[in-house]
Amino acid sequence: MTTTIMRHPDPVTLMGFAAGTLAEPLAAAVAAHLDMCETCCAEVADLELLGGVLMINAEPPRDEAAKAVVPGRPIDCVAEDVVRHADPSGRLPAPLAAAFRLSVDTIPWKRLGPGVWHHRLPLSQGATGDLRLLKIAPGRVMPDHGHGGAELTLVLEGTYSDETGAYRRGDMQDVDETVEHTPVADKEAGCICLIASEKRARFKGLVGRLMQPWTGM
Repeated sequence: MTTTIMRHPDPVTLMGFAAGTLAEPLAAAVAAHLDMCETCCAEVADLELLGGVLMINAEPPRDEAAKAVVPGRPIDCVAEDVVRHADPSGRLPAPLAAAFRLSVDTIPWKRLGPGVWHHRLPLSQGATGDLRLLKIAPGRVMPDHGHGGAELTLVLEGTYSDETGAYRRGDMQDVDETVEHTPVADKEAGCICLIASEKRARFKGLVGRLMQPWTGM
């Protein structure tokens, strides 16, 4: 965790992660970010401690519904397993590498369009949303789009920018259905990102809308 991170998940997102209430793809992206970001890792630890204190002081549940166990975080791994299956190069966050048995060099990219490749990551049975790795060639402009719900984008390599600024390795963009943007990959390095979304994007252009049924984004 030596990368200087400038952009972090919204505090509400971190609270949801600590409570175990985030949708599976969003929780996976936050877990990967925490592996790269000491600031957010410490904040989540504090939130979990606070949550533990509140649970100890809470009244006993009064009905069966209240006894429901909060879902666990899907990408959390036993520490031993994380170490064993971590990306040797350190380029891929350890929880991500361990959960999906990947390194940056072994990602089985599939061409999504000119200058764009993706690899969709499997979710647990019954989980909703989308989790995928996206590689964008230098200078490539992504289609202008909005969002059907929450979307988290974690930069793993390179840089991209949009109307809100630039995002570099370790940075996370946390957006919802109120945000529309046109991401552009760095002109020299391009970028590799982890993208987690609750629902499909809303593409404004004809090309994006025509490709959406095929890409699943």
